[in-house]
Amino acid sequence: MNDQIRRDRVTRFIDTLNQARELGLSVTEAGKGCLTLCMPYSDRIIGNPETGVIHGGAITTLMDTTSGSVILCALDDFELCPTLDLRVDYMRPAEPNKPVYARAETYKVTRNIIFTRCEAFQEGGETIANCVGTFMRIGKDATPKHYRDLITGAGE
Repeated sequence: MNDQIRRDRVTRFIDTLNQARELGLSVTEAGKGCLTLCMPYSDRIIGNPETGVIHGGAITTLMDTTSGSVILCALDDFELCPTLDLRVDYMRPAEPNKPVYARAETYKVTRNIIFTRCEAFQEGGETIANCVGTFMRIGKDATPKHYRDLITGAGE
């Protein structure tokens, strides 16, 4: 599978997630076992109206989505892998009026569990947050065929 196929699969996947669409998430980079998503700044995600700082929940959602979606870049066959655990460590608030990026990688893929790590950051800035996640593999046959076809583009 090449990087363009990975990018297309992740784009179709995040387009099925209401929260990802609401946050305006988009794929910046996709490679074998690695993925970067972008969350644009908007008034809708402000946590503190006085400072314009982004709400931590938006950052967590970006990181959870990136960590879960990077699995599509690691596996040849699409399968849903629900989040078992996600630990987020916040380092500092995101600067207002700038997009936030999340870069995730799979660092261990087993028969039952996939382990990921992710970093949220801004251009030219320090790390905003780090997270590690574990995701349960349920197998491609446990994912409805019509949904699998939608994500993999099999119907195209």
